[in-house]
Amino acid sequence: QVQLVESGGGLVQAGGSLRLSCDASGRSFRNNAMGWFRQAPGKEHEFVAAISWSGGGTNYADSVKGRFTISRDNAKNAVYLQMNSLKPEDTAVYYCAAAPTMAWVPSEYSYWGQGTQVTVSS
Repeated sequence: QVQLVESGGGLVQAGGSLRLSCDASGRSFRNNAMGWFRQAPGKEHEFVAAISWSGGGTNYADSVKGRFTISRDNAKNAVYLQMNSLKPEDTAVYYCAAAPTMAWVPSEYSYWGQGTQVTVSS
């Protein structure tokens, strides 16, 4: 069992940066790959980034590659999403999620946080 709580969202101007955090509880966190997804109003969950259980492997959606960086600190039971050069189209609720292996599909993730709102103004 893994419980996830996101934080760090907010309102930022285009071109700005935000760092999202996802704090996890539960002994199995270190055995899970972690992912970040986002959901804009009226749209489906969109894959953003994923990281392997060790942190040695990462994957990104093309739309965020080069601007976002996913990382994790297993000693702190936390995963992060550094978002730079933000664009209005990045506006969404951002969720962290846990899965047995890295995946791009939401259905592969067993545990989800409640989400944190990111709004990028133009």
